[in-house]
Amino acid sequence: MAGQDTRTGSVSVFANREDATRHLADWLLDLATRKSDGPFSIALSGGSTPQSLYSLMATEPYASRFPWGRMQFFLGDDRFLPHDHEDSNFGMMQRLLFSRVPVPAENLHPMPGVGSAEDAAKAYETRLKQFYGADTLQADRPLFDVNLLGLGADGHTASLFPGQPVLKERTAWVATCVPPVAPYTRLTLTYPAIHASRHVVFLVEGASKKDTVAKVRAQDPSCPASAITAMGDLRWVLDQAAAPDA
Repeated sequence: MAGQDTRTGSVSVFANREDATRHLADWLLDLATRKSDGPFSIALSGGSTPQSLYSLMATEPYASRFPWGRMQFFLGDDRFLPHDHEDSNFGMMQRLLFSRVPVPAENLHPMPGVGSAEDAAKAYETRLKQFYGADTLQADRPLFDVNLLGLGADGHTASLFPGQPVLKERTAWVATCVPPVAPYTRLTLTYPAIHASRHVVFLVEGASKKDTVAKVRAQDPSCPASAITAMGDLRWVLDQAAAPDA
């Protein structure tokens, strides 16, 4: 796989949020149904932007067409909270998607939300290694079929926040992060784990993200998202408001 980065990744711009969301749902459905050799693994993003995608996937025609029994759902990051907390990413996904479709419980892989954050990160990394079948990521074998990412106004993605030690992590697959202005410790996939994806997709919407998209596309080093790479292809799905000026 040749791989791509945020600069060379493809860009698809849609008139509005609804069109961008439907395009992504259709694309995911096509990928999931066409893959017949083993499970279809996907790391989902938290935050507000992908919520319309998860809600759409739980409605027809998507709900009856996705091969839920072959799909394995992981998280790109989450707040270190119990899953029933209102700010839990997994709790949000459970409400909008998982509770509304016939996905087997054993196919859901939430990040732990109890104990210590460091132990939880290690436990999730162990789970990923069990799923992958190896303790070391291999250059030609993806961990995820799809890794869905968002983008913060400060240039963060997943829970890779500016100036945090996690940005220098090159060995662990999962690490903790304490954002400077956020009230909760986070668990996040690291750069190596995100890279180990057949497809990395940034879903970004709204005029408030326009300048940040431009910075990341130019690989501004102040934006952690600028350092994201994919083992396979990287793509941007934007609504018109978030698209940088040509």
